[in-house]
Amino acid sequence: METLFSKGKRPLPYRLQPETLDEFIGQSHILGKGKPLRNLIEKDAVKSSVFWGEPGTGKTTLARLIAKLSRAEFIEINAVTSNIKEIKEALKRGKANFELGKKTILFIDEIHRFNKIQQDALLPDIEAGNVILVGASTENPYFSLVPALRSRVKLYKFNPLSVKEIKKLLRWALTDRRGLRDKKLKISEENLELIARLSGGDGRKALNFLEEIASLVPVGAEITREIIEEVAYGETTGYGKGDYHYDIISAFIKSVRGSDVDAALYYLARMLKGGEDPMFIARRLVILASEDIGNANPEALLISNAAMNIVSKIGMPEAALTLAQATIYLAMSPKSNAVYRSIGKALEAVESGDILPVPLHLKDSHYEGAKKLNHGKGYLYPHNFPRHYVKQKYLSEDRKFYTDDGIGFEKQLKIWLKEMMEDENNG
Repeated sequence: METLFSKGKRPLPYRLQPETLDEFIGQSHILGKGKPLRNLIEKDAVKSSVFWGEPGTGKTTLARLIAKLSRAEFIEINAVTSNIKEIKEALKRGKANFELGKKTILFIDEIHRFNKIQQDALLPDIEAGNVILVGASTENPYFSLVPALRSRVKLYKFNPLSVKEIKKLLRWALTDRRGLRDKKLKISEENLELIARLSGGDGRKALNFLEEIASLVPVGAEITREIIEEVAYGETTGYGKGDYHYDIISAFIKSVRGSDVDAALYYLARMLKGGEDPMFIARRLVILASEDIGNANPEALLISNAAMNIVSKIGMPEAALTLAQATIYLAMSPKSNAVYRSIGKALEAVESGDILPVPLHLKDSHYEGAKKLNHGKGYLYPHNFPRHYVKQKYLSEDRKFYTDDGIGFEKQLKIWLKEMMEDENNG
């Protein structure tokens, strides 16, 4: 068996950097045939840009490929570790290259970490064309970049890779001379898909995962489900073995739903120690907050959403505290599945073909000619009435989808709605 770095090999994601656009996997919405960014790359006309999206979606890889195809000098800076001096040196080099007729791509990883002063320092050289800035960010640039910089760059959203795309990436890694071809490994479609799904849309994670598996098996071996799960979850917790992985997730959700705080914490610990993605757990808590608690305690949705946001920013091991706090809060909250039941009934009605026409008085009346069609005619604006309520027809035929059991805050909402309707009727 080989070690991960035997024979001086670089990591698999580095070795498999694409040499052409056709080798690049993912982001077909911007890199497919005829798409804007692909056209710019092929015409060697790429302008300063920011690539933003989840880790492992190809942002750095594409920046390097653009530099390679355009024969530009590639200068890479990490926003976390760099300072103003390094930025100025890179910009100075870019200007010198420009005066010699050579392009410079200044790649700034995690550009959202730059403060306003650092971002502003880039503006003159971008404006003058001394460098082509390519920034990479996991944060939405509409919130993380200053307007002056944002207005000078083109923004491209990078999406998580699909299971199909990651499977394609894994097959390439197994058969390409730069990858694992010499290992002559075999793998079933089912197990290839398992690796792809465990990678969560992250191509780099998928390749690192595959390389670790390859280092543990001999040449010509079959990659089995057992070795995949051993690498993914480890053996110490018994987590991830076959259906057991899903059993623990199921037990966690049912324990929170059943208000057993201790059981919920135990299964949370099993998942975390087993290597489960903390964001997967956080997303499940957000879903549970609406599905099993709903308006019995509306704060549950805010707490779980805040937890998901925090987990995405701090990661493990600190994220365990946030997940535990949210788990305890949700487990101890009053429970109601009224939201789940009610939207289920409404969806079922629509899916069965119960398509009702929108009443004329509710139709959009803000375009020219709407009044001639009587759109909006007779609409009663609730804020013009006492308690901001007036009775009027909102469905062309009566339907009943929402029911609740008056649990927790649901009871207060029910009382408020009843009182409001009674006041209007008595008025």
